[in-house]
Amino acid sequence: MSKTVFMIHGMWGTGDQWSNYRAFFEAKGYTVVTPTLRYHVLGAHPDPALGTTSLNDYTNDLELEINALPDKPIIIGHSMGGLLAQKLCARGLGKAGIFLTPAAPRGIIALTPSVIKSFRRIMMTWGFWRNPTYPSFEEAYYSVYNLLPEAEARKEYARLTHESGRTAFEIGFALLDTTRAAEVDATKMQCPVLIVGAGKDRITPASVIRKIAAKYKATGTYKEFPNHAHWLLGGEAWEDVAGYCHTWIGDNVDNKNEQ
Repeated sequence: MSKTVFMIHGMWGTGDQWSNYRAFFEAKGYTVVTPTLRYHVLGAHPDPALGTTSLNDYTNDLELEINALPDKPIIIGHSMGGLLAQKLCARGLGKAGIFLTPAAPRGIIALTPSVIKSFRRIMMTWGFWRNPTYPSFEEAYYSVYNLLPEAEARKEYARLTHESGRTAFEIGFALLDTTRAAEVDATKMQCPVLIVGAGKDRITPASVIRKIAAKYKATGTYKEFPNHAHWLLGGEAWEDVAGYCHTWIGDNVDNKNEQ
C-alpha cells in the first residue's frame, strides 16, 4: 500500500497552497510531498527563464523528484497541476492519480466563454508565450476564487506568483504547439484515476472535465461537486473534496492491493 501522496499545484501557485490537504492526509498517516515548480518564487521578481519554461520541463523535474521517493506515490494535481499529474501517471510514475479540476490535455477543446474571459487579457498580450504572466485580482476572483468572500480571495491572491507564458500557450493553443507538450496518451494510463469537476468552475468548466474523464474511462472514476468552484484547495470546499479523495483511495488503491 502506497503511503506517499505527491501533490502538484496549479498555475501561479506554490506547494504551500496544499497546506489544508497536507494536514488532512498527514493526519491519516500519509507522507505528503508538495513540491513547488521551478522559478515559482513568492514575492520575487520573476526569473526571465520562467517565461519559456515548458510543461515538459515541469514534468521532467517532477519525475526526478518522484523517482527519489521510497515508494510509488499517489499523485494529486490541481488545475495545471492536474494536467502534469496526467502526464506523470501516463509515464507509469503513480500508484494512482487524482486530477482536481484539471487543465485539459491536447485534443480536448477547452475554450468556453468563461475560459476565454479568464485568460483574455493575458492571451491578447503580444509575446505572452515567452514571458512570465500574472493575473490581476479581478481576473483571479472571477476565474478561480468566485465562491470565496472577497477578503478570503484577497488572502489567496496574495499567495500567487508568476507563471510561464509558454505553458499557457501549450495548454490554451495546444493544437498549434508543435512540441505537443500538453499531449497525454490515454492508452498508457494504467493506474486507477479519479477526475474531479466542479459545477461552478469558470476556468476549467465541468463540461470540459467530463470530456477528460471520458478520455480515461478505462481506469477512471468521475466525481462532480455541483456547488463548488475551481478553488478546491481552500474555502468551504476543500474538506468535502479531500474526504472524497481519501475514501476513493481506500476503495480503489488500498483495498485492491490487499486483495
